[in-house]
Amino acid sequence: MPKVLASPLKYIQGPGELSNIQFHLSHFDGPILFVMTGFAHTHLKNLINESYKKSEILIFEKFNGECTKNEIERFRTIYHTHSCKTVVGIGGGKAIDTAKGVAFYENCPVISIPTIASTDAPTSAIAVTYTDDHVFDGNLLLSKNPDLVLVDTTIILNAPVRFLVAGMGDALSTYFEARANEASGHENFVGGKPTNTSFALAKLCYDLLIRDGLKAKTSADKKEWSKEFENIIEANIYLSGVGFESNGLACAHSVYNALTILPNCHHMYHGELVAFGAIVQLILENRPEEEITEVIKFCLSIGLPVSLRDISNQELTPDDIIKVAKVACSPENFMASEPFEVTPEMVIDAMNKLKNFGN
Repeated sequence: MPKVLASPLKYIQGPGELSNIQFHLSHFDGPILFVMTGFAHTHLKNLINESYKKSEILIFEKFNGECTKNEIERFRTIYHTHSCKTVVGIGGGKAIDTAKGVAFYENCPVISIPTIASTDAPTSAIAVTYTDDHVFDGNLLLSKNPDLVLVDTTIILNAPVRFLVAGMGDALSTYFEARANEASGHENFVGGKPTNTSFALAKLCYDLLIRDGLKAKTSADKKEWSKEFENIIEANIYLSGVGFESNGLACAHSVYNALTILPNCHHMYHGELVAFGAIVQLILENRPEEEITEVIKFCLSIGLPVSLRDISNQELTPDDIIKVAKVACSPENFMASEPFEVTPEMVIDAMNKLKNFGN
């Protein structure tokens, strides 16, 4: 099996770059369909229009809030109605994944413009779908990564800080899951084995989080730009995105997917639950105490969950934990990427051990 590295065709990051969108998208054919969150539709549409001189080739449509198969079909109808040639996702990960879902079926270029740094969705050739009840419903695997990822860090700096922190939680698992896949020899999401480059990017992602994560959060709290803030945006979006897709996922995201079945956890963001899953993975793998302690201290310093009580608005019952463990170990998830067989009983034990952390 060959080694394969997946990456967007181009990645652009910097303050104020959305105002240059016409230049950045000049070689893409129109009409262009914009899948926009409410914030983007309200606050960024005029900026985009100004860059394009109010061109008629731009079709703006609000995203309904969940990346479902029904929502993707709704946007496909709009795409055909206006004879669009390109689709742009602008907003959070679910809006971007919806745009990628349209591109999956229409075989057209797709551009990611994140307005928050809460997940690594913008770079990947994967669209994560959910049911209308917000339960994980599978992945769509695109034939290629986004043609362009455009990150305006001024917009992200002014977003709620919780999104940035959640993005660090999502990025936190990248290295640990890459390490599991390397040890097991499991293939990645693009039909190959991880490369040395992809593993190095995953490790860099972790190193930047530990070094710059708290300083980046402080910058975001104060709405003051810093190089640490820029570094963490790159870690959350690019390094984590390329890292997970080119190395693979494992326990951390399996636990996340499983937790989505519990209504008591639906108030939590993706990356917050992934961070919890990363700690479960470290315990499951019997990693050294100093490594687990470093991760927990990092999570506590920026406000990520470290215990069962942190992830639910009601105390999880033993039955809840059993359900999560069984779903996490199901074939639809990624436990097979671990370098040893994982049983639901092992996941239950690891989750229950987290009751002792963060007290």
